[in-house]
Amino acid sequence: MSTATLDQARAGDEQAFERLIRPHKAELHAHCYRMLGSVHDADDALQDALLRAWRGLEKFEGRSSLKSWLYTIATNASLNAIEKRPKRVLPIDYGPPTDPHDGPSVPLTEAALIEPYPDEPMGLADGFASPDASYELRESVELAFVAALQYLPANQRAVLILREVLGFSAKETAEALDTTVQSANSALQRARASIDERVPDQSQQQTLRALGDDGVNQIVGAYVDAWQAGDIEAVVAMLSEEATFSMPPLASWFGPGRAAIAEFLARYPLNGTWKWRHIRTRANGQEALAYYSWDDDEAAFIPFALNVLTIQGDKISDVTAFISRETEDPDPEVLARMPEHAFHRRRLAAAFGNFGMPDKLAA
Repeated sequence: MSTATLDQARAGDEQAFERLIRPHKAELHAHCYRMLGSVHDADDALQDALLRAWRGLEKFEGRSSLKSWLYTIATNASLNAIEKRPKRVLPIDYGPPTDPHDGPSVPLTEAALIEPYPDEPMGLADGFASPDASYELRESVELAFVAALQYLPANQRAVLILREVLGFSAKETAEALDTTVQSANSALQRARASIDERVPDQSQQQTLRALGDDGVNQIVGAYVDAWQAGDIEAVVAMLSEEATFSMPPLASWFGPGRAAIAEFLARYPLNGTWKWRHIRTRANGQEALAYYSWDDDEAAFIPFALNVLTIQGDKISDVTAFISRETEDPDPEVLARMPEHAFHRRRLAAAFGNFGMPDKLAA
């Protein structure tokens, strides 16, 4: 950080302020996402935090790093946001599995759903935030970890992220949250115990490294080939024995296990009514597939759902398909024809726009 740039920003130079914060924006956005489970909410919290930083820059005395100071502001902006809305969840955390014979069920409210996080456009980095961090940066946005974070009380969530993801010391964490070191340490112990109960023993980053690029490509490639061929038996053969398939924002999810998912696939997405294309991408540090469905009026394939894959061993253990279409009609027969529905603007942005995906694919 240049002292001259800091002085210029303090004097009201907005361009100097932008130069100060630019190197930190992407990681601050990811921090807000971990806290809130939503790119949309993270956008708002970051904007609030940067406005607070601009207004309070004169109070920054340099006793801590600019980065730590910005994280403190972003954390408190996120805590304020948490107070105003319900916790975000994934369908499998919301209720019991759905009988595939009953079809898709009504959607959850937008404010209750975790959203996918794009690796590349948001500049999600590899490695650790600091030598004292316990979680890799990509591990800390994996769907299972972000979902587990949402179950923590807000103060425990903040303490865990500051200590274990960002590598703040106990003293720095206590100062950031205006509490005592003892209280911060106590909150961390409780948060660790809760997280350990909810996240898998092996993270997706560890799984992907163990498989290597060739192993991952083989798994994802076989899954895609089976889906494109409409071969339900081959699709479910790529799934683990306790696999699940969910479709936010719908509350319904199918599994655990291959039989229920096979029945769901046969009745709905792979019943032969619709044609599919895909683009491979990454979301939440995981493998993902942006699926497009054929539209006669457009004479093209148009966005349908972003499928985030969780891999366990050499099988896919969870498919979380973030749907981009309208789902407000509760009639199961109407929901079953979802590829024919109009776009839902916010969901389209969350599942495709934020990932830089094209708005259509040619035949």
